[in-house]
Amino acid sequence: MTDTPLVQITAVNKWYGPLHVLQDINLEITKGEVVVVIGPSGSGKSTLCRVINRLEPITSGSIRFDGRELPAEGKALARLRSEVGMVFQSFNLFAHKTILENVTLGPVKVLKDSPSKAKEAGMALLSRVGIANQADKYPAQLSGGQQQRAAIARALAMRPKAMLFDEPTSALDPEMVSEVLDVMTSLAREGMTMVVVTHEMGFARQAANRVVFMADGQVVEEAGPEEFFARPKSARAQDFLSKILH
Repeated sequence: MTDTPLVQITAVNKWYGPLHVLQDINLEITKGEVVVVIGPSGSGKSTLCRVINRLEPITSGSIRFDGRELPAEGKALARLRSEVGMVFQSFNLFAHKTILENVTLGPVKVLKDSPSKAKEAGMALLSRVGIANQADKYPAQLSGGQQQRAAIARALAMRPKAMLFDEPTSALDPEMVSEVLDVMTSLAREGMTMVVVTHEMGFARQAANRVVFMADGQVVEEAGPEEFFARPKSARAQDFLSKILH
């Protein structure tokens, strides 16, 4: 990890009407760091994830990615978004395209890769997430866990500098959760910069460099996973952990 922050969030506020969902958020994420964001429902975790690549506009403050202020719209924003992979709860795959076509579409259209280069890279990525044998199937023919792994491969195909995961396993049946978390853990080990909003505490313990605990739209506490799970400092975090760990 280098010391240059890849993502710099400074004094960010976000309002939905009268609702103050992000309150003065300050957060830096360095290259190669895996930051896991946890907290009760409605604490602003998903919104935080979505403002990092401007899927949600912010009300005030600033967000810089790789040294540049996030553009508000237009081509510059599209270019920046292509450097940040995003994986959601729902898989958002194109139903009428095969898994391989889903993975190669972005590189061909946006990065202007040749179809043959995109296909070769796409197969390598499907193999990396363990579903190369599903390349010619359509999303509906795959299990939820396989579809989510295809969505991860599709995000990686854009050669992103960072990956955002917004509760990527919450829509999955329990037996499929680990196959997706295994892929994410291996990405973390390979040095991918990741921001992961999740309820999976085992993943947070195993893969995070830092755990960020949010409540009521604020970052209440941040620490390494061992310290956070063993000795949470704030009453909010203690209360949250006592409810989910026992």
